[in-house]
Amino acid sequence: MKTRITELLGIEYPIFQGGMAWIAESTLASAVSNAGGLGIIAGGSAPIDYLRDQIRKTKEMTDKPFGVNIMLMSPNAEELAKLVIEEKVPVVTTGAGNPGKYMEAWKAAGIKVIPVVPSVALAKRMERAGADAVVAEGTESGGHIGQNTTMCLVPQVVDALEIPVIAAGGIADGRGVAASFMLGAEGVQVGTRFLASEECQIHENYKNAVIAAKDTDNAITGFYSGSPCRCIKSKYTKKLQEMEKNAAPPEDFEALTVGSLRKAVVDGNTDEGSMLCGLIAGMVNEVKPAAVIIKEMMEQAEKLLGK
Repeated sequence: MKTRITELLGIEYPIFQGGMAWIAESTLASAVSNAGGLGIIAGGSAPIDYLRDQIRKTKEMTDKPFGVNIMLMSPNAEELAKLVIEEKVPVVTTGAGNPGKYMEAWKAAGIKVIPVVPSVALAKRMERAGADAVVAEGTESGGHIGQNTTMCLVPQVVDALEIPVIAAGGIADGRGVAASFMLGAEGVQVGTRFLASEECQIHENYKNAVIAAKDTDNAITGFYSGSPCRCIKSKYTKKLQEMEKNAAPPEDFEALTVGSLRKAVVDGNTDEGSMLCGLIAGMVNEVKPAAVIIKEMMEQAEKLLGK
């Protein structure tokens, strides 16, 4: 399946692995890249030395293209923007801000820049800033989300831009890939499905929670604060939602949320940890190698699109 995305990045399949904070590291990213997709390392707010090490480990484990996701609101965004140039990272995806100030330097270094966007307006700004493509991410995604759905957002972004569009949010099998292509996308970004991959390094408790989740086992926190985040329902999300409704003081929120993702990913604390996960979790029922996940998705999509 060849598209402008596969040609732009030199990958076999037009499928990205989401840059999930605390989750997307070298083992998962290299496995996805080796399988023909685009593996992505999450920058987040991790220490620069750690990220440099993750980039170098990925290079050791694959000779295929890979990317790094940079959250532009992170305190270390400036350092990370320089690091991807120093380490000759082929692709950068961005979120939570405008990468315009870094664009010239990245393009001069030969880096392909693909921002993640929740709206048509931001997609247009990214194209004007020089982005090579955009990821149009619907509210079905796990983690921080916008309000527009994938079904509504993707065709509007496609109609508004000349550059290629990658669809994200609620894609877990070949049907989601085929639907995205019918909406005009030329690639897809997948996060939640890769949580249940053999190479994903999250704690078994977190992984098992994803597999056990039904279609209604999700919750949005941060809705009232204007920073909505989608997770698996838990004691943590219930407590956080109650605090939001009762307008708890900021220090109480900080005490509950700081370190919550690490508690889930590393410690396997499903009561106090933030288990980021998309609405599609009800379709994720088995742990498989990343290569098998990609192969099955693409084979199913090609059959459907062939019809």
